[in-house]
Amino acid sequence: MTAHRSRGGAVLITGASTGIGAASAVHLDRIGFRVWAGVRRPSDGEALVGQASPRLTPVILDVTDSNSIATALAGVGADGLAGLVNNAGIVVAAPVEVLPIAELRKQLEVNVIGLVAVTQAALPLLRRGHGRVVNIGSISGRIATPVIGAYAASKFAVEALTDARRGVVQPWGVDGALTEPGAVATPIWQKGRAAALALRQARTPDAEVLYAGALSAVERAASRSALQAIRPTRSSGAWPTPPRRRGPGPAISWGRRR
Repeated sequence: MTAHRSRGGAVLITGASTGIGAASAVHLDRIGFRVWAGVRRPSDGEALVGQASPRLTPVILDVTDSNSIATALAGVGADGLAGLVNNAGIVVAAPVEVLPIAELRKQLEVNVIGLVAVTQAALPLLRRGHGRVVNIGSISGRIATPVIGAYAASKFAVEALTDARRGVVQPWGVDGALTEPGAVATPIWQKGRAAALALRQARTPDAEVLYAGALSAVERAASRSALQAIRPTRSSGAWPTPPRRRGPGPAISWGRRR
């Protein structure tokens, strides 16, 4: 790196309403960062404020809306960003054969296009602050499982984009990393299961016959995983355990500054 950061810099987190994003926002606030927490609803921001210091500022941020991204970044100020955490994501669950193309586009729009859009918009501020980009991937970025192929495809894409971006921005002192959590107890899975149920009810009888067994097996596995999942709190190890290094880029440790 050409420059070093210290605690107290600004960090933008997408998808900070719940789960890993919310836990990251609260943790980084507690160790001294100025956190801009991207949320979709004012009520989510109010809940975060109740857990944090006055340094934490919720911002309404929809990663699929360029105007929303620009407005959120405008509030960060001219000093730049010490970090960007790309956490926003959704799960679209359906066998690929019966996956509505509109749902596939939605999956990729949020998890892939939105991540790129936020990163592109934030890079001038990250260069100014010699910041770090942490992409929240998934173990599904390594192994695709039945029914959540669209989600896995989005996380495979995040892996590729992380590797492709890392080398070209390092000359400006911008670090980058990818973290690949396994089973984490966050609302994303409940939302995904609800959406999957709606899609299942809308499918043709033939599709239901073809995939009833696979869908039931995946639902049972999801229920077991939810019981065993770790919760994204500081003590759980889901965060802030530094993400494992991938490729030539440096590992990330928000809590240690050189």
